[in-house]
Amino acid sequence: MNNEKLPQHIAIIMDGNRRWARKRRMPVKLGHKAGADALERITRYANKIGIQYVTVYAFSTENWNRSEEEVNNLMELLRNYIVDFTKKADLENIKINVIGDLTKLSDELQKSIKDCVNRTIHNTGLILNIAFNYGGRAEIVKAIKEIATEVKNGEISVDAINEMIIEKHLYTANMPEPDLMIRTSGEIRTSGFLMWQMVYTEFLFIDKYWPDFKEADLDFAIQEYQSRNRKFGAK
Repeated sequence: MNNEKLPQHIAIIMDGNRRWARKRRMPVKLGHKAGADALERITRYANKIGIQYVTVYAFSTENWNRSEEEVNNLMELLRNYIVDFTKKADLENIKINVIGDLTKLSDELQKSIKDCVNRTIHNTGLILNIAFNYGGRAEIVKAIKEIATEVKNGEISVDAINEMIIEKHLYTANMPEPDLMIRTSGEIRTSGFLMWQMVYTEFLFIDKYWPDFKEADLDFAIQEYQSRNRKFGAK
């Protein structure tokens, strides 16, 4: 791995927690807990080697269709993760953001998220974006509505709308686009993750469940990224 050519921003679809648990005849919630442990491990390692941004897909807008028990377990897991990991992240200079439509979450969970963000807001190490109640189409619709309101209020003209204006209204405003996207579990699709942001992202699909993803797997992914020739539309 060439430490001088690290991807600046890595996006991760943390897939396979449920299948990992079922394979071991364990409750699904333990699979999600193992996935949260993997996220903490990989985040700390990414910070150590000098990655600047990691954005992970933790809960999609479609995940509300899962059983009430599983959804409740995921909400409780996020709250516990936020409370516990924030303390460690703060000590290691990691900044945490939670992106997505947080208005659908309970008041208690929203408060925990706000406290976490505020506690780490001045940290200057890796920025961890946790996409929760996130959907790529929903994000673009949100941006369009906000821009339409600005046009209606006379703040900007229709002709002034360009890619930069749209990007200002995305959850990832002022962040670089992902250089590398990793999806675990062997599934080969993006599931609406960062639809606008990943037009020139390098994709890597790994046939391993997320709880089994280790530091060596991240090293492998980075090495694969470094071996590719990124052309950004040029010949």
